[in-house]
Amino acid sequence: MTLINVENITVNYGSFCALKNVSLKINVGDYVCIVGANGSGKTTLVKTILGLIPFASGKIEKNFTSCGYLPQHSAIKKDFPASVFEVVLSATVAHHKFWKPFFTKKDKENAILQMQKLEIANIAKKSFAELSGGQQQRVLLARSLCAADNLLILDEPVTGLDPIVTDELYSIIRKLNRQENLAVLMVSHDIHRAVQNASHILHLQKESLFFGTVADYKQTELFTRMSSVESCTTHYCMHCGPDCISSHIINKENFAQKTEDCVHCNLERNA
Repeated sequence: MTLINVENITVNYGSFCALKNVSLKINVGDYVCIVGANGSGKTTLVKTILGLIPFASGKIEKNFTSCGYLPQHSAIKKDFPASVFEVVLSATVAHHKFWKPFFTKKDKENAILQMQKLEIANIAKKSFAELSGGQQQRVLLARSLCAADNLLILDEPVTGLDPIVTDELYSIIRKLNRQENLAVLMVSHDIHRAVQNASHILHLQKESLFFGTVADYKQTELFTRMSSVESCTTHYCMHCGPDCISSHIINKENFAQKTEDCVHCNLERNA
């Protein structure tokens, strides 16, 4: 079943074109990562799908009751004076047809279930403000799951987290996708983790440069170029290209000297 069908949408901010003729389809169980450079329209596309930004032309069809949404910058402040359980529980109102001044037993059971999935039930009574960045992100992800029907939309959910916590969150999201058939639409700057976890890739640069399966994406020159640059930034310099923008290449015209210029390469060589 198709949950989201985007056909040739164009989004403008005044005279500035943020997205042009972008198409996308998400079915139940899909895991779609939106990748691309800063300013390529990734967040704009997500907000347009959610109805937060109007589009100038095209069509968006949505076939879901409610979705979990974790924005790039959460509306919940990091020092929010509430317990973990209260933060997670607050999202269950998405399933209320009418406003209610209280939470039902079903709401509370749902919140507990999502905390168990994210392995944070043991800190349910702790203050949200006292948690580490990784723990807070788990809480916000559990909160998003409380609102989700069969779709989870995440806008750079691992920004600012260390590599270990980042891998843990990617693992949790992949598990939710595969074991519960939960469709995931995620904005990511990490090409390598995107292709390791997702089923489909949408590569944006205002227009759609690629949309299809991960297997097909990995065969493109676009992936080769982008993954090489990303490898370089983590100092896998054997994958660098002459057009690499990483700061460790001091003299871009003399590509052969790259490993001499990179402190990390020298450390590895002398280890």
